[in-house]
Amino acid sequence: MPPLAAIERFFERLFERPTARLFHTRVQPVQIQRRIERAMEADRRPMANRTLVPNRFVVHLNPDDLAALGQLADGLASGLADEALSFARAHRYSLQGRPQVDLVADPAVEPADIRVEASVAVGPTAAPGAAEPFGDAGAADFAADPSATAVFTVPQAAAARARLVVTDPDGLERVVAIEGDLTIGRTTDNGLVARDGSVSRHHGRIVGRRGTLVYEDLGSTNGSRVNGEPVSEVVLGIGDRIDIGDTVLVLEVAEEPG
Repeated sequence: MPPLAAIERFFERLFERPTARLFHTRVQPVQIQRRIERAMEADRRPMANRTLVPNRFVVHLNPDDLAALGQLADGLASGLADEALSFARAHRYSLQGRPQVDLVADPAVEPADIRVEASVAVGPTAAPGAAEPFGDAGAADFAADPSATAVFTVPQAAAARARLVVTDPDGLERVVAIEGDLTIGRTTDNGLVARDGSVSRHHGRIVGRRGTLVYEDLGSTNGSRVNGEPVSEVVLGIGDRIDIGDTVLVLEVAEEPG
């Protein structure tokens, strides 16, 4: 840990924990979010033209604090992972894969304290056992891969391509492969033809840009949303949901043919 980050953590533990005890407060989700962001900042590694940060976070809480979160804890981990992704995008940090957050009960952690272990997990859906300690070796491997991006690794093999799972307004699903730039709209000259009257003739497009997949809204009438947020342009990650009109598009990695 860099010296400055170590000093910050010392004062953080010195003041925050006794104050929490004094007022009998419980750990709040926003406190966990801030600790994850601090862990990401503390372990960032500048490399070439990018900055690599951890994408796996194990949050250790006192068992009573975890229990106090109640039903909120069920969806909290995924929400914290989404916030970590947004934080990384906002700071233009690079990730090895989509963030993952796990909340664990740890009797060694004092009440109202939070301990976060940050590491790099390979791949967008790496299991907990696949996480590797964040260090120079993992960073070097990442830097050697020119296709590694902030939130999506563009497949190198022709058989491993991205795809969109499209849910039309009638509820039917279809799959559209992304092979190069993909335009989206109602007219038949689009690569993905929408079956939705609320979608513009040329609504948006997905383009490859410097190793990333980017969604661009083409000045559509009703706009575009990615993960619920209005966007004009955004870098996409695996699992991202794009809403155009009453049509839903979800980005996935296509399975290799058997």
